[in-house]
Amino acid sequence: MTDTATGTRRTDSPTHARDIAAVIEELATSPHGLTSEEAKRRLLRNGRNTLPTGTRRHPFLRLLAQFNNALIYFMLAGALAAAVLGHLVDSGVILAVVLVNAIVGFLQEGKAENALAAIRGLIAPQAHVPRDGHLISVPMADLVPGDIVLIEAGDRVPADLRLLRARSLRIDG
Repeated sequence: MTDTATGTRRTDSPTHARDIAAVIEELATSPHGLTSEEAKRRLLRNGRNTLPTGTRRHPFLRLLAQFNNALIYFMLAGALAAAVLGHLVDSGVILAVVLVNAIVGFLQEGKAENALAAIRGLIAPQAHVPRDGHLISVPMADLVPGDIVLIEAGDRVPADLRLLRARSLRIDG
């Protein structure tokens, strides 16, 4: 089977079960890492090392979604029944409760989306990789297949990695 990311032949056994030399050959890299030019080419070919982010819904659709709930349907049916029976005050109160609930939910959801976006902006983790013979720090999103990543105590694991060497390795899950 050929790997579309690197154009090299690979076996069906998992990467962690294969010999290190075979993995390095398969990814067309070396223990000294990639060159900056090769990393740029792979980044253009494979894209960034990030999870896809969902698109934000239009505010009007987010407001309409507040009414998509079985309890809201029952309350609206109750308001309609109260209006048909001539209890307009009761009907108005039920409709006011439904409207206030929708507005509060809309505002909370908007604040939650903004908070998540702000947190994503604050977290810009870095990874240490050898490039062109020097150890440099790059954003984790710029890691590409074939990068050799140095992980030290306290670092977050930036991607799926094949350990080449480890000493006193402990991981918090």
